[in-house]
Amino acid sequence: MNRTLKSINPSTLEVVGEVPISSVEEIHKQVRIAREALKTWRETSLSDRAECLSNAGQALVENAEEFGEILSKEMGKPLKSGIGEVRNCGNSIAGKVKAIKSALQTVVHANDSAQTSITYQAIGVVGVISPWNYPMAMPQWMLLPALMAGNTVILKPSEETPLIAQCYVDTLNQFLPAGVLQIAHGADEQGKALVEADINLITFTGSRAVGIDIMKRSADGLKRLVLELGGKDPLIVLRDADIEKAAEFAVSNSVDNAGQMCVSTERVFVHEDIADAFEQRVVDIAKEIKVGPWNESGVQMGPMIHDKQRLHVLNQIDAAITKGASVLLGGKNLRKGYVMPTVLGGVTHDMSIAKDETFGPVVCITRYSEIDDAVQQANDTVYGLGAVVFGRDESATEKVANRLEAGMVGINKSIFGVGDNPWVGAKQSGFGYHGSPDGYRQFSQVRVISKAAD
Repeated sequence: MNRTLKSINPSTLEVVGEVPISSVEEIHKQVRIAREALKTWRETSLSDRAECLSNAGQALVENAEEFGEILSKEMGKPLKSGIGEVRNCGNSIAGKVKAIKSALQTVVHANDSAQTSITYQAIGVVGVISPWNYPMAMPQWMLLPALMAGNTVILKPSEETPLIAQCYVDTLNQFLPAGVLQIAHGADEQGKALVEADINLITFTGSRAVGIDIMKRSADGLKRLVLELGGKDPLIVLRDADIEKAAEFAVSNSVDNAGQMCVSTERVFVHEDIADAFEQRVVDIAKEIKVGPWNESGVQMGPMIHDKQRLHVLNQIDAAITKGASVLLGGKNLRKGYVMPTVLGGVTHDMSIAKDETFGPVVCITRYSEIDDAVQQANDTVYGLGAVVFGRDESATEKVANRLEAGMVGINKSIFGVGDNPWVGAKQSGFGYHGSPDGYRQFSQVRVISKAAD
């Protein structure tokens, strides 16, 4: 009996569309198809692989409005953001493929007696398990280096956003040989089946708990892993910080994508001398955010992806209030499907909302008097994805930034950098990484070939 996976609009709870659920047997068949396609694809030149993928970029751009509407309907983000995600993916493919091609070039070392070549070859079949919060961008981060390295790929997208994932795979497959890229739809059963199948590398973006489960399931086969496992990103606002800029960042980076972003600011530590002014600006800025469904004019923030996530955020807020946090804005369940932009003051380290990942539009503010205490609390977490510091004194601010246990740190700005940088977490936020030449090479088998000189 054929089963289907329904994609639900989180704003209206209406069915956007549906796709067939992949059976475990079908996933194993896909792996066999991928192994057969691997024989030819791994022997295809880097230039030819790059051409196939680059051609797909323009096709995505041409369909940005259609695909962006599908993305926004099933994920909930405003239409402008949905179209922007698709268009950015399409526009960036050519440049990204060029960078990956450069990173995978053979490196040669030689002297009078020998020559050594370092090559970057295909690992084999790669399983990509991707999240729903950026349902086109996040798969692309993994698919491009995997395919460029000569691997074949099976994508298991989130069960929350299967339609846009299907659009993406269908578009790329217009330019790829048969069997090189396939898609498997479903939830936990399909994800586990893919992890346990005869594949060589698993790349996953999602929760720490699922990452741990993937590591256990892949242990018997000693499969390669690239895992991004969320964060609890801190923002430290120093005594001399520009209050306006720090408040603007605190709000935007806490509520962007309804807070459903792995590098959202989930904890704010502000010096007590400027805390009153900072909190007031945060509230003033946050209250102006327009909340609504994906197609409402001027909307800046959409609903939570589903009721389970919404209740998780509301329960964390309620528990914090019970323990003494003060509600400066929002906090109440005023709109079905949504968590309104919320600002909490007096957050303490014993509260769940200060320790466990929230993934919702909440600005959690803690006051401090000594910077050592702020740094200690910021680092007192299993996570270490991103962190940000605001301060006017450049030397002092950099010293604080260098003490933070995170893979990516921003000073007076977001963690997003200039150039082709790694997307990397510290501690339990990351296992392996992607982006940058070293990140691209993690999707390849490094092979060292040495020969005697003639």
